[in-house]
Amino acid sequence: MKETIIVFDDPVVHGNLLPLSFTRPVGALRCGIDTIAEKWQRHLGGKLRYKPSESYLEPLFGASPEELSSPAALYVAGHVIPDAALAAAVTALKEGEALYALVEEGAAPAMIARRGPVEESRKIYGEDDEEGVLAITQLYHLFLVNGGVIESDFRALTAGRDSQPLPPDNTVIGDPSLIFIEEGAEVHGCFINTTTGPVYFGSGAVAMEGSMLRGPLALCDHATVNMGTKIYPATTIGPWCKVGGEINNVIFQAYSNKAHDGFLGNAVIGEWCNLGAGCVASNLKNDYSPIKLWNYPSHRFLKTGLQFCGLIMGDHSKAAINTMFNTATVVGVGVNIHGAGFPRNFVASFTEGGHSGSDDVVMSRFFDTARRVMARRHKELTPEIEQMLLAVRDIAEQYK
Repeated sequence: MKETIIVFDDPVVHGNLLPLSFTRPVGALRCGIDTIAEKWQRHLGGKLRYKPSESYLEPLFGASPEELSSPAALYVAGHVIPDAALAAAVTALKEGEALYALVEEGAAPAMIARRGPVEESRKIYGEDDEEGVLAITQLYHLFLVNGGVIESDFRALTAGRDSQPLPPDNTVIGDPSLIFIEEGAEVHGCFINTTTGPVYFGSGAVAMEGSMLRGPLALCDHATVNMGTKIYPATTIGPWCKVGGEINNVIFQAYSNKAHDGFLGNAVIGEWCNLGAGCVASNLKNDYSPIKLWNYPSHRFLKTGLQFCGLIMGDHSKAAINTMFNTATVVGVGVNIHGAGFPRNFVASFTEGGHSGSDDVVMSRFFDTARRVMARRHKELTPEIEQMLLAVRDIAEQYK
């Protein structure tokens, strides 16, 4: 019988990762080639389940009461990216034991994992010369660590396996062994540079002619890179996404499109999003000053210490052709941006408009659009998803 892995949310982290975590548990976020939860499953084996911090996510993602109460279940933190050493320490936990990580000086240790629903004793990870843990606790951490995570995922997913042959009409700069092509992928007429990291092509992925691709780069299952696209390192194009133009250190979660010219850098784009032709997003302020980013729990912009930060966009949001985003803009869930000028650096969920003002989205019209968008990828807007999105709309009201 397979072990049950319960990927739990830290409520504080879940709040800091809004708007991306409005519509999913933290562990369902993609960083590197696959999601954080899938990395845990890859290291530990077993059945993957979630314990969201928000009750409205439970119908879509939550584990059953029987799974949650099992004394053998392994609870693991959804914001911690595992490696082999950490996974071994988690696997060794006995019933009732919990594993904690040392964080910044003066702060209480944070739980990484627990065996069973009740904690009876705890261990501290890092006391015996282990390296610290890699944790995603802020939105910008996702793109900051993405390059290194792609590299570690690449090694894990390709170890002991043979790549499909690279067609001879491509030009490779660097080591060809750092290119891995899954069955069904189509890669023709591209310039592929592996001197800065590996390049991964998922099953059914398509990289069209004239594209310039520099690793570390992950083109996930059924993703498409349009002709002449320029993709810089530390970029993940999630499943069924379609991209074009110029992209630098970006994570597309899944099912989203930026199919035309325009720049996007140091950014995270959710699911079912669309950036219209000519859409551009600044990732550097004109005066080169440090960047502040909207933080939902604080209801204000907080210092990041970063010089580069672009667009953060929640699920089901759209931007019309030639939309311009200022540096470090946060766009919520279900937003429709159009019109001339720059929208605000924080755009509240379920609003439509732009620089000159915005109105609340009409939910019946929003759902009609979502049905059409999802049907193009053979997905259904189920009543459970509708109820989740309505809950997000109600919760997001407090942040307008």
